[in-house]
Amino acid sequence: MYAAMLVLTGMALLIGFLLAVAAQYLKPPPDETAEAVERVLPGTNCGQCGLPGCSIGAQAVAAGELPVNFCPPGGRAVAEEIARITGQPLVLDDGDDGIRRVARVTREDLCTGCLKCIKACPTDAVIGAPKQIHGVLPEACSGCAACIDVCATGALEMVPEPVTLANWRWPRPTEAYDHAA
Repeated sequence: MYAAMLVLTGMALLIGFLLAVAAQYLKPPPDETAEAVERVLPGTNCGQCGLPGCSIGAQAVAAGELPVNFCPPGGRAVAEEIARITGQPLVLDDGDDGIRRVARVTREDLCTGCLKCIKACPTDAVIGAPKQIHGVLPEACSGCAACIDVCATGALEMVPEPVTLANWRWPRPTEAYDHAA
């Protein structure tokens, strides 16, 4: 009986070693573009792009299967960086103004502190205590709107991200200036 256990253990160790060697030497070369795109993405794996994770989205955009503005939580800054990395043009849709949206408690009088939004947030951006008014950290919010979907009182809304030096953009000239030249 001990001999059979030793033989099976030895076979398992040998097969495991052979699999480890094969995985090391037979793996495909890494796609540097996909790795660079993945480093730029927020990494929250929220699924707003329709894919199960950021690494799969990075591979798809590097292969040219997705547009560079496929990541809603990343906003325009991430789309511009992906366009620079991949060499693809940045084309915004008619409904896409390029402004990243985050959740915010806009109606504090309606917030009951029920904790549903805290439990639904995949990035732990919602802070607060039971029976207290909650808040949202805009730098941690992925813009997935999961907290808004579960908020029974309607205290949360999606608002444009607060303007900081990191996300400020020079405003486009108005049409009057476009036609004057």
